[in-house]
Amino acid sequence: MKTLALSFIFMLFICSLKAQSTFVRLVTSKGDITLMLYDQTPKHRNMFLQAIKDGTYSEAVFNRVIKSFVSQGGELDEVILDREKQHPENAPKRLAAEIKPNLFHKKGALGAGRNDNPEKNSYLSQIYLVAGKKQTDAQLDAIEAKKGMKFSEKQREIYKTIGGTPHLDQDYTVFGEVVEGMNIADEINSVATNKDDLPLSPVVFKAVVLSKKEALRLRNVERSKS
Repeated sequence: MKTLALSFIFMLFICSLKAQSTFVRLVTSKGDITLMLYDQTPKHRNMFLQAIKDGTYSEAVFNRVIKSFVSQGGELDEVILDREKQHPENAPKRLAAEIKPNLFHKKGALGAGRNDNPEKNSYLSQIYLVAGKKQTDAQLDAIEAKKGMKFSEKQREIYKTIGGTPHLDQDYTVFGEVVEGMNIADEINSVATNKDDLPLSPVVFKAVVLSKKEALRLRNVERSKS
């Protein structure tokens, strides 16, 4: 009965994401990764789409890759913060956080990077893909105790079977997920890096917004999984 209940909860979670309207493909030097952007985080969805339109992700690179943690792309913290220091007359540009309890750091999640600001507001030009690892109940219990939060039964099941980086939950905005090409994302997360987590061989990518026809196909694919 418990197994059936967990399956039902997981199915409800999957179904809740089926109506998403926007898909983006990362055309990387390792292969393609397709992302579904969440409508529940419209400011981050629109921010990413605007950045793509502006060319931010036309010749971007994965510049911080930590195995079994995340693969980060776009601008580095240092580049953003140095630019802001050079122009103190301009207020730092950040996007207000859209942290939702039901959008969490499972394997394949798409998140927005940020600096250590108390509001947890996001950079406009930095994204990351969650690699993570499978968690145990003891590990999840420890995170709950440390952060004063509570994982739902659904989240626990996903973290234990799929994996992720649960200690990032409620601190960074998750605004999408990988729906195709997780093997490519895994390959990128496994590349050799230097002491600064920069890939020894550049992993370049271009972000492309998919057409309505392609988005419809992907929505149908996601719906069939349920």
